Amino acid sequence: MSPIANMLVQIKNAQMARHSEILVPFSKIKLTIASILKDSGYIAEIDRRNKKIKKSEHEYLALVLKYTNGVGALHGVKMISRPSRRMYIKAEEIRPVRSGYGLAIISTSKGVMNSKDAWKQKIGGEIICEIW
Repeated sequence: MSPIANMLVQIKNAQMARHSEILVPFSKIKLTIASILKDSGYIAEIDRRNKKIKKSEHEYLALVLKYTNGVGALHGVKMISRPSRRMYIKAEEIRPVRSGYGLAIISTSKGVMNSKDAWKQKIGGEIICEIW
């Protein structure tokens, strides 16, 4: 399983179990995807921490999950591009996810962004996942 898919499924499962916070191993792309999720209102906060395991330190992202009336903000995740099969999309082919209630995360030449921003800037790229 890819690390990005692992992070997204971990967020979804933690919300279903009503956890308040999760720890995810740090990487730059995970931080970027987490900031897109925060800007879109799917998670509440992002914090970069160091955790000491035995004699070494590892960097983690602490993600505070967002709930509205006891219901998690993130309802579903669908991985589109996988390590075994990369999926690319042109700017003209970008469509709304779940009739505009969701978003897609696209890795473009200008960086990782959500589908709405990529459509406005007329940039295509690798479609990573859909979130609603």
